[in-house]
Amino acid sequence: MNSGNPGRTMEILLVEDNEADAFLMQEVLKETPVRTAVHLANDGEEGLDFLHRRGSHVAAPRPDLVILDLNLPRKDGRELLAEVKRDPELKTIPIVVLTTSESEEDIMRSYMLHANCYITKPVGITQLFDMVKSMEDFWFGIAKLPPSR
Repeated sequence: MNSGNPGRTMEILLVEDNEADAFLMQEVLKETPVRTAVHLANDGEEGLDFLHRRGSHVAAPRPDLVILDLNLPRKDGRELLAEVKRDPELKTIPIVVLTTSESEEDIMRSYMLHANCYITKPVGITQLFDMVKSMEDFWFGIAKLPPSR
């Protein structure tokens, strides 16, 4: 459920190990018109714990969208992506890869692992804001997301 319920808070899981990038993404998402709750996981293991509602994340909401960095400690974004897309309970959650890598190999591998979108991180705050606004407009305005469970 997305823009069809304007009062609903959109749940976003941000899997990002860079504190500055995570902070900026959270701040930019606060400035957008769609009400969002951003949950941060600092590495792939924590991201999977959140998605599987394990450990300290047993009460975690099901995200409407996952924003995933590829280069993460413990379990990298590629491993998280592969595991989520193999799981019948999680595979319908859209995953946006947001990374610094412009490698054709990373792009191809991400799509082979069923990423829903691949975006290279912008360098400036203005470009970041524009990118997040476009992402929000698409995922929470145009695209129809699977119903929450």
